[in-house]
Amino acid sequence: MFGKKKSPATYDEKYLLQELMMTKKAMYTAYSNLDNVTDPDLIDCYIYQLNSEQKRYNYLLAKAKESQLSTSGF
Repeated sequence: MFGKKKSPATYDEKYLLQELMMTKKAMYTAYSNLDNVTDPDLIDCYIYQLNSEQKRYNYLLAKAKESQLSTSGF
Protein backbone atom coordinates (compact mmCIF):
# COMPACT_ATOMS: atom_id res chain seq x y z
CA MET A 1 0.00 0.00 0.00
CA PHE A 2 2.71 2.49 0.94
CA GLY A 3 5.47 1.02 -1.15
CA LYS A 4 8.31 -1.28 -0.32
CA LYS A 5 9.45 -1.54 3.24
CA LYS A 6 13.17 -1.19 3.66
CA SER A 7 14.66 -4.15 5.39
CA PRO A 8 16.35 -3.21 8.65
CA ALA A 9 20.10 -2.92 8.45
CA THR A 10 21.99 -5.96 9.61
CA TYR A 11 24.47 -5.79 12.44
CA ASP A 12 27.36 -5.75 9.94
CA GLU A 13 25.82 -2.86 8.02
CA LYS A 14 25.26 -0.86 11.21
CA TYR A 15 28.82 -1.59 12.31
CA LEU A 16 30.18 -0.50 8.94
CA LEU A 17 28.25 2.79 9.04
CA GLN A 18 29.38 3.40 12.62
CA GLU A 19 33.01 2.78 11.63
CA LEU A 20 32.62 5.21 8.72
CA MET A 21 31.36 7.91 11.08
CA MET A 22 34.13 7.30 13.60
CA THR A 23 36.81 7.31 10.90
CA LYS A 24 35.44 10.54 9.46
CA LYS A 25 35.65 12.15 12.91
CA ALA A 26 39.20 10.85 13.31
CA MET A 27 40.14 12.47 9.98
CA TYR A 28 38.74 15.81 11.12
CA THR A 29 40.67 15.49 14.38
CA ALA A 30 43.89 14.73 12.51
CA TYR A 31 43.33 17.75 10.24
CA SER A 32 42.71 19.94 13.27
CA ASN A 33 45.78 18.66 15.09
CA LEU A 34 47.91 19.16 11.99
CA ASP A 35 46.74 22.78 11.75
CA ASN A 36 47.71 23.47 15.35
CA VAL A 37 51.26 22.12 15.63
CA THR A 38 54.62 23.55 14.66
CA ASP A 39 57.01 20.84 15.84
CA PRO A 40 58.33 18.91 12.81
CA ASP A 41 57.99 15.54 14.58
CA LEU A 42 54.36 16.21 15.44
CA ILE A 43 53.66 17.41 11.91
CA ASP A 44 55.03 14.10 10.59
CA CYS A 45 52.98 12.20 13.15
CA TYR A 46 49.71 13.88 12.14
CA ILE A 47 50.46 13.49 8.43
CA TYR A 48 50.91 9.74 8.93
CA GLN A 49 47.78 9.60 11.08
CA LEU A 50 45.78 11.50 8.48
CA ASN A 51 47.00 9.26 5.65
CA SER A 52 46.10 6.20 7.67
CA GLU A 53 42.60 7.47 8.44
CA GLN A 54 42.03 8.42 4.80
CA LYS A 55 43.01 4.94 3.61
CA ARG A 56 40.73 3.36 6.22
CA TYR A 57 37.89 5.69 5.23
CA ASN A 58 38.27 4.87 1.53
CA TYR A 59 38.30 1.15 2.31
CA LEU A 60 35.16 1.37 4.47
CA LEU A 61 33.40 3.53 1.89
CA ALA A 62 34.16 1.00 -0.85
CA LYS A 63 32.84 -1.81 1.37
CA ALA A 64 29.64 0.16 2.04
CA LYS A 65 29.11 0.78 -1.66
CA GLU A 66 29.82 -2.88 -2.39
CA SER A 67 27.09 -3.78 0.12
CA GLN A 68 24.83 -1.21 -1.55
CA LEU A 69 24.44 0.75 1.68
CA SER A 70 23.35 4.34 1.47
CA THR A 71 26.52 6.38 1.87
CA SER A 72 24.98 9.81 1.47
CA GLY A 73 26.52 12.15 4.00
CA PHE A 74 29.84 10.36 3.91
